[in-house]
Amino acid sequence: MSALDYKNSRVQDLRRLLGRRSSRYDEGMFIVEGPVLVAEAVRAGWHVDAQFVPEGSDAAIDGAGSVYELRSGVLERVASTAAPQPPIAIVGMPEVGDVHERMLAASMVVALDRVSDPGNLGTILRSAEAAGADLVVLTPGGVDPYNSKVVRSSAGALFNVPVVVAELDELRTAGLRLIGSSSHDTDGRTVHPHTDIDLTGRVAIVMGNEAAGLPDEWDDAAGPIREWVTIPHHGRTESLNVAMATTVLAFEAARQRSLLS
Repeated sequence: MSALDYKNSRVQDLRRLLGRRSSRYDEGMFIVEGPVLVAEAVRAGWHVDAQFVPEGSDAAIDGAGSVYELRSGVLERVASTAAPQPPIAIVGMPEVGDVHERMLAASMVVALDRVSDPGNLGTILRSAEAAGADLVVLTPGGVDPYNSKVVRSSAGALFNVPVVVAELDELRTAGLRLIGSSSHDTDGRTVHPHTDIDLTGRVAIVMGNEAAGLPDEWDDAAGPIREWVTIPHHGRTESLNVAMATTVLAFEAARQRSLLS
């Protein structure tokens, strides 16, 4: 097969999947870039439909779908980074299955309410997986977990920790304790330092949107959250960003759990 030029339909598939969230979900496919991430997707058992490399390159990953060669300069025009490393692969989204059953089986969950920055979500996935989280739950309206920057910044964690989209009430229905993160005290709300609150048992650590945090009304009698946690600060910075704060809380949960084992 001859090398593909920029106008080839397969190359345009790459552009569309990189650029359009709707296309990714219509086709159930997304893009993974670079040898380390493509190899990790294969190792983790994800379906790789196709991979694309420069003409004459030996960068294709074994067992990673059909291989297509690209004419000179095409990879650079298509990729989401300025200096792309081949291959670029089209990967299938996993079957989520029964979300409620996943929640019932989970002991430690990281839940994110409308987190909007791809870099933050990727870092959170990386931290959640490293800390031993069983599940990451995203509420509707946040960044797409299959956005190319999320995939890159997760450093392969996306392939190793389940990610689902659901409302927080579903976590409560599944019997998890919801513990909301707060950067400040609010009238009527008791907020515990992260080292003083019990993060063992079946818990969901709930983190808010970068700009707005978690809604204050969520600790009302009808709200989904009953317990609140904060990370004490000793400097002048108002708060940690959501990725840093999630990392601290997830590893505090892991530390407490390790003391029980």
